[in-house]
Amino acid sequence: MKTYELTYIISSSITLEEADSLTKESEAFIKSKEGVVLKSQKAVAQTLAYAIKKQRSGYITVVEFQISEDKIKDIKEYLAKEVRILRHFIVVKKPVKEMKPRRIRKPLGALENKQGFTSIQSNKKAEKVDNIDLDKKLDEILSE
Repeated sequence: MKTYELTYIISSSITLEEADSLTKESEAFIKSKEGVVLKSQKAVAQTLAYAIKKQRSGYITVVEFQISEDKIKDIKEYLAKEVRILRHFIVVKKPVKEMKPRRIRKPLGALENKQGFTSIQSNKKAEKVDNIDLDKKLDEILSE
């Protein structure tokens, strides 16, 4: 059984209570065809972007359900015959894939400790040596 999402627009010529009862009727029809209703949103009144069957507003409802593939045709026929439904469409819901976590670059300071890198600041500290100590070390090296 696949998971489907049914979205339909109910005519605004009926009341909100009648729209809710129509939603329950459509859910009952899905259940009668051996389907399982997973989620159902309450009918919400909205103005439409353009006129559908000379209607400028309607109640939008979304129902998520599972049913076998051969029963979808019956549901589409039921929705097409229902006069109070202006428009409907059924979409196959695909499972959400888990994304791998993205690799993030670590700052230079984090690399210094792990890989033995030294930062520029620590190099400057190493360069500050007294001239006297430097002369002694040069004499030792050259005398050998």
